Amino acid sequence: MMRVRPPELLLAGVACLCGAAVLAAQRPDAFTASRDHAAIRYSTAPLDTSVSHLSRDLDAGKVHLAFDKASGYLPSLLTALGVPVESQLLVFSETSAQASLIKFGSPRALFFNDVTAVGWVRGADTLEISAHDPRQGSIFYTLEQRATERPRLRRRDACLECHLTWDTLGVPGLTMISTFPMSDDKNAYASGVTVDHRIDLDMRWGGWYVTGKVVPARHLGNLPVVRTDRELSRPPPSPPVLQSVAGRFDTSGYLSTYSDVAASMVMAHQTHMTNLLTRLGWEGRVADYDKTAGQKAVANRLQQAAQDFVDYVLFVDEAPLPRKLEGSSGFSEKFSAQGPKDSRGRSLHQLDLDRRLMRYPCSYMIYSPAFDALPAGLLDAVYRRMWVVLSGQETGKAYARLARADRAAIVEILRDTKKTLPSYFQAVMK
Repeated sequence: MMRVRPPELLLAGVACLCGAAVLAAQRPDAFTASRDHAAIRYSTAPLDTSVSHLSRDLDAGKVHLAFDKASGYLPSLLTALGVPVESQLLVFSETSAQASLIKFGSPRALFFNDVTAVGWVRGADTLEISAHDPRQGSIFYTLEQRATERPRLRRRDACLECHLTWDTLGVPGLTMISTFPMSDDKNAYASGVTVDHRIDLDMRWGGWYVTGKVVPARHLGNLPVVRTDRELSRPPPSPPVLQSVAGRFDTSGYLSTYSDVAASMVMAHQTHMTNLLTRLGWEGRVADYDKTAGQKAVANRLQQAAQDFVDYVLFVDEAPLPRKLEGSSGFSEKFSAQGPKDSRGRSLHQLDLDRRLMRYPCSYMIYSPAFDALPAGLLDAVYRRMWVVLSGQETGKAYARLARADRAAIVEILRDTKKTLPSYFQAVMK
């Protein structure tokens, strides 16, 4: 059998979509039309991303990027894009176009905020960037790591060879993969699991470093993925508990010695949430353009997509935390301080990390430009389904975990902070 590259955050996959019927049969929750459908025009439509804005400012001379001897444009780029250093995650699976430079002792560093992700590999020729466009989805760029008077951020649609897969729901996007231990035999192959907030923590972080003051006792991180058959025949070792990676490998050039557990938990939620936003928007725009939204089969598909979306927004199927988690990079504090706050100082960015990821189980991505850019009919369907769940009208067993106090708090926060919230979101009584 052929060895498959161990996956990472910016995951390898397929470059093109197969026939719509085949795709729908395999993944009914995936987008089936062309990314260059007239309603989408992924390759040619004007862009509205953090990187397209920065690129225009660079061309106009309004912004300058400084080149650092140790890490190139990375520090300056993160500052320009508003991406915090505290978000750093370290991936040692040997992947991407820079695979030959990625090792257990020289991991890839990933940084992110709500709409942008940046990948850096020590000694590599380029930085890799993903930025989310409210209508077009994830757009991919590179920045050459060479000091020049006017550095250029270049769009790279070739990245779709690795960033358009079943696991991205048939739209350009990101996935986070935990790779299972594999043999060092040349005929062995890798397997793993796509991670989001629904996956148990003991299945996460294969191929990743994870650091924190308190981390799960069981997970797959902090250990080499590729092992000898003798090692694999023994009971799996306990992962090392790391507050930082200082002393584990040469950290020269890295901006931080952390691969923060809280940051990793947030990224696991956000990758799938971002892909859901893109997929839902594309489905609605194609249906409107083709004038098929009223057809029963299409209407049912859109309704189901909206319901799946709301379930994820409200963390209905979130995996429970086995213990309280605590990071060590400062990410939790920085992330929780973000976001619009209601009259009582509450925010959907506030982390919990005791019972669950968020203090109030509603995704902060509801504030993203992509949410507000959803087609009107789908946005209405999303809001109506949210109210059915939050008001307590939905009595399905899966929704019992959403306590009335939490549902009431979410509605109160949204009423104070979300301008497009419909007026029927009122006090939660049951």
